Amino acid sequence: MGLLDILLGRTKPVAPDLDQLFALPSAAVTLEAATGFTPTGQGAVCFATVEGAAFEQTHREVQALLDADADRTGPPVELTRDDYGYSWLVSRRAPDELSLLVNDLHAVNSSMEVNGFGPQLLCSLAGFRDGTGRTLGLVYLYKRGTFYPLCIRSDPGKRDNALEIQVAALLGTDLRIEPDKSRWFPIWGAPGLAD
Repeated sequence: MGLLDILLGRTKPVAPDLDQLFALPSAAVTLEAATGFTPTGQGAVCFATVEGAAFEQTHREVQALLDADADRTGPPVELTRDDYGYSWLVSRRAPDELSLLVNDLHAVNSSMEVNGFGPQLLCSLAGFRDGTGRTLGLVYLYKRGTFYPLCIRSDPGKRDNALEIQVAALLGTDLRIEPDKSRWFPIWGAPGLAD
């Protein structure tokens, strides 16, 4: 960053650090011990919709890479589109296989990045649920290199902000939490948080 950038208040964007995703399993232990939230086994990578042969080839590579896992049942990763025009690559694992789910999310992000689709990557999330049925997502912001908790309430269009702040404070030593709460975007209908 140069002197002119400092004077004009410009900052360098944080470089994505996909290895941050590997902190999720230890954060999940902390989360379960303090709040009772356990992994659902669902996770997803969100990106701006991409069309064309290059993306189709990348999707096939991701499918083949994750399909090599002999323990997996069902499709390795499923491509869906939401009502807002974003695409999601969704992975499903057994709830006790969070480490494998994190590997899946890392592989999807890495494959897209290596094949030139890094600018389209938006976020990744892993889903959690407590004994009362509340869902919580730990969302990794690709372009910021940080996480934030997202708790969608059962009544449409509502979030449990108090729980999100509690979880952020709880996981501050396990995960790099996004300090700018205006970037804690609601991701309505995220497939990693659905049943």
